[in-house]
Amino acid sequence: MNRGNNMKSSKLTEARSYETKYGDQISPQERPLFHVTPAVGWLNDPNGFSVYKGEYHLFYQYHPYDINWGPMHWGHVKSTDLLQWERLPASLAPDQEYDGQGCFSGSAAQTPDGRHLIMYTGVRGKDNSPQCRQTQCMAYGDGVEYVKYENNPVISAEMLPEGCSASDFRDPKLWWDREEGCYYAVVGNRTEDGSGAVLLFTSPDGFQWSYVSMLDRSGNKHGRMWECPDLFELAGKGVMLVSPQEMRAEGLTFHNGNDVICLIGSYDKTAHSFTREEIAAVDYGLDFYAPQTLEAPDGRRIMIAWMQSWETSHFHPHGTKWAGMMTLPRELSLVDGHLIQTPVRELLSRRANPVVHKGARLEGRTKFPGVEGRVLDMTAEFRVPDGEELPRSVAVHIAENESYRTAIIFDPRENTVCLDRTDSGYRYNIVSSRKAPVRDQGGRLKLRIVMDRFSVEVFINDGEQVMSACLYTPQEADGITFESDGAVLLDVEKYEIVLD
Repeated sequence: MNRGNNMKSSKLTEARSYETKYGDQISPQERPLFHVTPAVGWLNDPNGFSVYKGEYHLFYQYHPYDINWGPMHWGHVKSTDLLQWERLPASLAPDQEYDGQGCFSGSAAQTPDGRHLIMYTGVRGKDNSPQCRQTQCMAYGDGVEYVKYENNPVISAEMLPEGCSASDFRDPKLWWDREEGCYYAVVGNRTEDGSGAVLLFTSPDGFQWSYVSMLDRSGNKHGRMWECPDLFELAGKGVMLVSPQEMRAEGLTFHNGNDVICLIGSYDKTAHSFTREEIAAVDYGLDFYAPQTLEAPDGRRIMIAWMQSWETSHFHPHGTKWAGMMTLPRELSLVDGHLIQTPVRELLSRRANPVVHKGARLEGRTKFPGVEGRVLDMTAEFRVPDGEELPRSVAVHIAENESYRTAIIFDPRENTVCLDRTDSGYRYNIVSSRKAPVRDQGGRLKLRIVMDRFSVEVFINDGEQVMSACLYTPQEADGITFESDGAVLLDVEKYEIVLD
C-alpha cells in the first residue's frame, strides 16, 4: 500500500490551535451534560461512528471558525460509555486539491491489522457549479492522528454507472465484512431522473474500490437526493437508513424538507441486491437528520444523529459559541417489522435521586413535588380509569416558567402525540410543532422523556416512535406540569442524570 504524507497540514494545525484556544473558553454549564457538541463553532452530521480498540469514536462535520456552516473539517471525540465524551484534536481539514471545498461526511472502521480506516467525501469546485465534483477518499490513523491516502480519490466519477451524478455523490458508510474478508461501502447519489439512490462498492483492502450495484432508489417518490445511507441487519432483515432532501409529507408519517426514512426488507449478499418491503419514518420530531450506526462489541446496533434541522440551524441564542449537537445514542431493534429505538442502556446507571408518584389522579393542571429540571430521565404513564370517558388531551409541559414552556400533548381519541415548542423561546417564524401517530391502547400511553439542558427526546411506548427537538429556552425555566381535560391516572418516575 502506498503511504500518505505524515506531516500535518497548516490548515489542520490552525484548526487544532483555534479549537484549543477558544473551546476552552466555553464552560461546561454552557453545554449539554451528555450530548456531543463541537469543541467550538459549527457541528452537523455524525461521521465515523465506530469502535476502535475497544472505545467508541465519533467524528463530526465541523467548521471551528464560525457558528454557521463553512468549509468542512472533521471534529473528533471518543468515549467508553457513549455518555462521557473526551475531546480529541480535529482529525481532517480541507487541504488537498480533491477536498479543498470540504472534507464531507463519511465513516470509519477498524482494519484487521489494527488501524482506524476513514472513508469520506472530498469536494472540489463550488456547489451547484458544472465543475463541482464529489469523490470518495481514504485516510487512516491510530485514533488521534490520521493520514490521507496519497492516491486519493479512490472512487471518482469514472467508476459510476451511467446516469449517476458526479456532483451529488457523497456520504460513504464503510464496513468490514468478516465472512467475506473484504470491505463494502454504501454511498448516496442522485440519478438521471433527478432523485436519490444508494450505490454499493467493494474493496479487498480499503483502498482499491470497484462498483457493485445500485441497492435502491427513490424514483421521485421519497425525496430527491438520498444522503447519509447506512445498511445493516436487524432480526434477520436488511435495514437501510437514508436522509432524503426535498421530501414531501405523507400525512403524519413523513414531513416536508430534509427527513430520515428507514427501508426494511431483505439484502441478498450473494446477488448484492436489496428488496424493499416497508418504509417508515425514523424520528417524528423537529430536529433529527443524518443518522449513522455502529455495531457495539456486545452486538447492539447503536444509532446517533445530528439533532438539528437545516431550516433552523442558523437560529442560535445570542452569544453562543457553539452550534449543533448530537442525539443521545439509541439502541435499535426490530419488533414485528417495526423499528424500535431506546436510549442506550448505559444511561440507566447514571440515573440518581429518584422521585416517584404512583397512581395519581390527574384532572386539570397539576405539579408534583420534586418533578422538575432540565437534565433528567423521566417516565410518565397515563391510563384512563375504568368507566371514564377518554379525555380530549393529556399534556406534559416541560422547560416551563411564567414565560416559557414546551408541550408534549397526547390526544387519546385521535391517537397522536404532538411535540409543540411554540412557546420555547425561538423568535423566528419556523416549524414549531409536529405530530406522531401512536398505537391505539384505549387511552393508555407511556412516555420516556430525556432532557439535557438544550434538548428533549421523547420515546413513545418503549420506543415505537421518537420525537427529538432542540430547546434553547433559558435554563431557569425548569418547571414540569401535567394537564388533562378529563380524568386519567398517572405514574411518574423522574431521575436526575449525574456523571462522574
